Amino acid sequence: MKNDNKKGFYFKQYEAPFQTPFDKLFGIFKELITHTSGDFDEAIDWLRELDKEYKLTDEHYTIDDFIEDLKKKGYIRDELKEDGTSGIGITAKTERAIRQQALDNIFGNLKRSGSGNHKTKHSGNGDEHTGEFREFHFGDGLERISLTESLRNAQINNGVADFMLTENDLVVEETQYKSQMSTVLMIDISHSMILYGEDRITPAKKVAMALAELITTRYPKDTLDILVFGNDAWTIAIRDLPYLKVGPYHTNTVAGLQLAMDILRRKRNTNKQIFMITDGKPSCVREKDGSYYMNSNGLDEYIVDKCYNQAQQARKLHIPITTFMIANDPYLQKFVNKFTESNQGKAFYTGLKGLGEMIFEDYETNRKKRIK
Repeated sequence: MKNDNKKGFYFKQYEAPFQTPFDKLFGIFKELITHTSGDFDEAIDWLRELDKEYKLTDEHYTIDDFIEDLKKKGYIRDELKEDGTSGIGITAKTERAIRQQALDNIFGNLKRSGSGNHKTKHSGNGDEHTGEFREFHFGDGLERISLTESLRNAQINNGVADFMLTENDLVVEETQYKSQMSTVLMIDISHSMILYGEDRITPAKKVAMALAELITTRYPKDTLDILVFGNDAWTIAIRDLPYLKVGPYHTNTVAGLQLAMDILRRKRNTNKQIFMITDGKPSCVREKDGSYYMNSNGLDEYIVDKCYNQAQQARKLHIPITTFMIANDPYLQKFVNKFTESNQGKAFYTGLKGLGEMIFEDYETNRKKRIK
């Protein structure tokens, strides 16, 4: 009998997965709306240009049909612009879709874990029940007593008719610590982030959106605060990320670090860290009288010394700083090296490619260890 069972690989021409006309355009639209910082009209203009060049639509489904579907599905809405004219803006549903796409593009298709908690091997006065019990000891908190098991012991030891609960009947359920992380992500929005013919702010935005989506879906008990720094520093909400733009700013790294540490001081988690994405040297500090001292020519010793002081202060607070320097100037690397040494943190010298993967891997690594 002839054996038709053959082993090996079979090759065939690649077949792209089926996409509806809407889904095909929606993926491109989400990329464009990120690049245009939430400007719907500009994103659609770009989409029409791409359609002319690459024939994305046909007579059965046009760009106008796509816009109508965006409205029907709740991705866009009519709104008033700042100048009082009517226009179209994206909704919170679109903002979430953009974050999810950033997560998929940068970190891959990550599956959501159960409750998003991160355990350590340390036992003690934590908040995760292990299912194991032990007798009550002096000093144990009353909230840790297992009422059901204690009452059961009292009935067994003292009988039901003449019920009595004694200290010997009390049982405590063991709990474990859970390693939770509070992270502040600092994003440089100085003017150099769009200079030299390279858009550096959009990849930084995508990383922030992906990290936000990762934490809120996979690690919901972790916290993420996002701040931007130019001449000054201020926090932004996750929903504001698609609209983030670079300003005509210098780089006040000191203000960013001060705000980051103020935020983390208020967090109750033991594990705290700062991620800083920047492409340039610190060139600005704000003086006590409210004036600004600025110097863009090289590394100003007065400014960089203040940066080193902030790095040392963060070290005293047990807050490691990881710097992602998206520039490769040797003199800037020298500054980052000394800054990192002052904090005993970490630094990555990288271009824009692979930035998201680096931040993800470092975040996961830091989560797995308990910062003392």
